[in-house]
Amino acid sequence: MIRFLFAILIMLMTEAAIAKPKIVVLGDSISSGYGLELGQGWVALVQEKLRAQNDCCIIINESIAGDTGAGGLARIQPILTTHKPNILIVELGGNDGLRGLPTKELKQNLSEIIRHAQQAGAKVLLLSMRIPPNYGKRYVDMFYNVYPELSKELGVASIPFILEDVALIKDLMQNDGLHPNSQAQPMIADKVWQHLQPLLK
Repeated sequence: MIRFLFAILIMLMTEAAIAKPKIVVLGDSISSGYGLELGQGWVALVQEKLRAQNDCCIIINESIAGDTGAGGLARIQPILTTHKPNILIVELGGNDGLRGLPTKELKQNLSEIIRHAQQAGAKVLLLSMRIPPNYGKRYVDMFYNVYPELSKELGVASIPFILEDVALIKDLMQNDGLHPNSQAQPMIADKVWQHLQPLLK
């Protein structure tokens, strides 16, 4: 009898975990925790905030260092099928810009990622990226404009440049000058959290 009740309890706990809303992060090294200790990245810090709210959601990090818009598009459907997220956080594009890839291509790939997520019933939060000014003002502006344009055209929530208060402060960046260090992660997490909360309601 005790074993039976214990089995029922385990089953109910499992079902409760499965029923929790899921948030998937689809990103590159900014979200994968590149150069950081386990648990230091902003995704892990957002998970801590979720736990503080009665563990209301499960966050799954599907970020890969070096990923691009095209790479994210190639991965999105299996990710949606496997995890069935309620919210998809998209943080991609930085590597496209650093490689000087056409902004039209980036916009098309991000657009398709968002459309796949919307068709699967997921809300989308788009994290905007910028690239260094040495790529030329015209390209830099065209690159950044992709994000507000997609937000408006597809009706998704977006966050202005996710490293706005970080990228130009040496003490908040790793030695490569491209990736935020551990001190910057709480700042990024707070910014994401601010825009994520309305989607949780």
